Amino acid sequence: MSLIENLNPAFNDYFQSIYQDRWPQIFQALSQEPQHIHRPNQFFTSSGSVLPTYKMDPASQIVAEAVDVQPEDRVLDMCAAPGGKSLILAEKLNSTGELISNEFSASRRERLMRVFREYIPQEQRQNVFVQGKDGQMFGIRTPDYFDRVLADVPCSGERHLLENKSEFKKWTLKRTRNLAVRQFSLLSSAWLACKNGGRIVYSTCSISPLENDEVIRKLVDRRAVDILFPYADLLQGVLEKTEFGYQILPDRTGFGPMYFSIIVKKN
Repeated sequence: MSLIENLNPAFNDYFQSIYQDRWPQIFQALSQEPQHIHRPNQFFTSSGSVLPTYKMDPASQIVAEAVDVQPEDRVLDMCAAPGGKSLILAEKLNSTGELISNEFSASRRERLMRVFREYIPQEQRQNVFVQGKDGQMFGIRTPDYFDRVLADVPCSGERHLLENKSEFKKWTLKRTRNLAVRQFSLLSSAWLACKNGGRIVYSTCSISPLENDEVIRKLVDRRAVDILFPYADLLQGVLEKTEFGYQILPDRTGFGPMYFSIIVKKN
């Protein structure tokens, strides 16, 4: 652990205090290349030809499936790039309902649109709309509109942070706290935009509880919600239950990390 201690001892101390004896294994797993899957494409061209498979982290697939999209639903993917989760949401709709795939960043939004062009035939994406709004605007402009909302919010992304030594050196506890403020704003917008009885899935690729359960705790304290725990078998050991959701950690799975909470809105 000498490398991480030398580069940023505050980072090491913080996560050591959370994960204790398990932290060295988690850190080692974060430093390794994660496992990926190649998902078969569920869309086909009119001639019946098969479109490319999509490479993604299995944890992302689990999160997208947790949204539980049904045909005819109105669905919002609030922070949609790079696009793998949105592809799954679009598959579930099967050219019915409405999918708003939103991405505030122009460069990431362009990547999102490229993914849709490559993986969904044009005649099957008439119900898919790409937008570039600040996610906080949906709660204000479209309250009580969506049946399903995925809020896969910007986060610390410690796996990616470790790949960039200059950025890693800049990490502070204040950074994760500041991100949590933004994350709660996005989640609050998701709650407002969701219909009564609708489902919100909040997710991050962070291992910091401040960005995960603590964000959900604020929502539970301030809004009317139910938290669902539908995975009684914990998906054969992949998921670890937290106070308000589930966590996928790479030392046990080889992929992730990922945190998600399944929320039902109540008025």
